[in-house]
Amino acid sequence: MELDIILSLIFFAFCAGAIDAAVGGGGLIQIPAIMGAMPQLAPATVFGTNKLSSIFGTASAAWGFLRKVKLQWKLILVIALCAFVSSFFGAACVPLIPKEILKPFVLVMLIIIAIYTLVKKQFGQVHVQQELTTKMLVLAGIGSVIIGFYDGIFGPGTGSFFIFFFIRYLQVDFLHASALSKIANFMTNFAALSFFIPTGHVLFAIGFAMAAANIVGALVGVRAALKYGSGFIRILFLILVSILIVRLSYQIVMGIN
Repeated sequence: MELDIILSLIFFAFCAGAIDAAVGGGGLIQIPAIMGAMPQLAPATVFGTNKLSSIFGTASAAWGFLRKVKLQWKLILVIALCAFVSSFFGAACVPLIPKEILKPFVLVMLIIIAIYTLVKKQFGQVHVQQELTTKMLVLAGIGSVIIGFYDGIFGPGTGSFFIFFFIRYLQVDFLHASALSKIANFMTNFAALSFFIPTGHVLFAIGFAMAAANIVGALVGVRAALKYGSGFIRILFLILVSILIVRLSYQIVMGIN
């Protein structure tokens, strides 16, 4: 592969890691970059290589948040386990559900999330430190199961859905929600790779090169999120959701799978 193509993939992986660390959506950058650089690849190989790269960035972002943001370990374990199991089953169900059915539903949900976040100025700005109850754990588990399954079977907007759910139902701010979403996303990526690697749908040389850049980008993104706080993440969140809405709308109108 030509050096300029490799360097461009590394650059996009860095950018993806930085954005993904704060609000998710790294796949919006990495997947088109891989497709553009290697148009001959099967979609499964594109997704598998993207997952290999992004899981390292997600892991470093999760670690960065865990060192600085106080989270309860019982909550983390529930979210991680539920997200992994449901994403695994979601990936197994990929052939069963047509994406043309999912896309309009996801588009409507993203529009609702964007409007709600825009109208509710204080949404995600305040972190309520509260005792962890069985109800909270059950809610966290239910949300992680539903969103994890969605990530396994389709994917776009997963980070945004996790963040919105954690803010709405666990009463945390954008910063804490981003930290929790990184843990959940790491587990969904891990579950997906457990399918892609055994079936040979990962380009390891490219994936590891992009992973290194993704890690560096993730560290930059975490530092920015911690420095500028929930208000900064809220703005990035709205920008990302808007991009997702435009992208999905274009795909639906143009009939792109």
